[in-house]
Amino acid sequence: MPYKPIDFFGIDELYHPEELLIRQSVRSFVDTEVIPIIEDSFEKADFHFDLIPKMAELGLFGITIPEEYGGIGANYTSYGLAMQELERGDSGIRSFASVQNSLVMYPINKYGSEEIKKRWLPKLAKGEAIGCFGLTEPDHGSNPGGMITNAVETADSYILNGAKMWITNGTIADIAVVWAKLNGEVCGFLVEKGMKGFTAPEMTGKHSLRASITSELVFQDVEIPKINKLNIKGLKGPLSCLTQARYGIAYGVIGAAMAVYDSALDYSLSRIQFGRPIAGFQLTQEKLVNMFTEISKAQLVAYRLGRLKDDDRATSHQVSFAKRNNVEIALNCCRIAREIHGANGIVNEYNVMRHAANLESVKTYEGTHEIHTLILGEHLTGIPAYQ
Repeated sequence: MPYKPIDFFGIDELYHPEELLIRQSVRSFVDTEVIPIIEDSFEKADFHFDLIPKMAELGLFGITIPEEYGGIGANYTSYGLAMQELERGDSGIRSFASVQNSLVMYPINKYGSEEIKKRWLPKLAKGEAIGCFGLTEPDHGSNPGGMITNAVETADSYILNGAKMWITNGTIADIAVVWAKLNGEVCGFLVEKGMKGFTAPEMTGKHSLRASITSELVFQDVEIPKINKLNIKGLKGPLSCLTQARYGIAYGVIGAAMAVYDSALDYSLSRIQFGRPIAGFQLTQEKLVNMFTEISKAQLVAYRLGRLKDDDRATSHQVSFAKRNNVEIALNCCRIAREIHGANGIVNEYNVMRHAANLESVKTYEGTHEIHTLILGEHLTGIPAYQ
């Protein structure tokens, strides 16, 4: 049946025509290019490379990047709506675009030299180059300040040693934004594919984000030219990138929630038990109403956050709130939708278990649910409780 998006409070009336046009373009792309192939891709753990030029043609890389560097110069609300539609297809596809936009092009645009921006941003926007972001380490996830990857300065370069873990796009990346300690201070470096001592083995055996490439990054005396160092010091560099990515997630997961709700509603109207559709039973209606209500609330949170981002007034705490709240809502919607589908909820004829498995990863990456709880707890009390 045709997709029936939720807009109970008329939020579409608040979006600008150009924002709705971007959303519709991405929605059509997902309907025609992603949904027909994504279950097979997920089952085979196979990323469809042919999606990359199609996404680039739509302007899905560098959405908020200025046109002079190959982006489309759109606002953050447009970016959020695009991520929502991509994740309605699959979290792995949204993750691919999220990394390219928020974790690679954003830091290059904000912290890179003019030469670096002109060299890399147009290629990344066209999908001619793929990027990845290296912050998480095998032994340092929620505590990035404990990283052991390090750089040593020489006369004309930096020598990088260490390893990163859980890196989306790492194996196929042409450029990696890598965070390492230089003289005890966190700094950002651009590590290019083919640099001696740099390898990116793919991680396999995942039960989540199977239509996405996840990798390790390993650095053994990698020599990096000085121009490839970003102009930022301290954890505020990588954390500013994570704030961008978390914002995209807050919008994106609404798409996954809407997808499983739509499937559950259709199924409940067509599944006959005891002589009538299960949609006619009180318990099923309660489940549908609960999903519908939480999705509508998440939409309102995302819309307001998007407008604050557009005005450069959104705080990292507000982004943490939205990421934490909306991911939890989306996961709960998956679980309720699985109940409505009954035994059929576990088969790939329906999207529910794929979205549920993906969202388990989304709940963990870019700051775990617990870390965002502590971020907000410190904001409310003034007392850090990370240890």
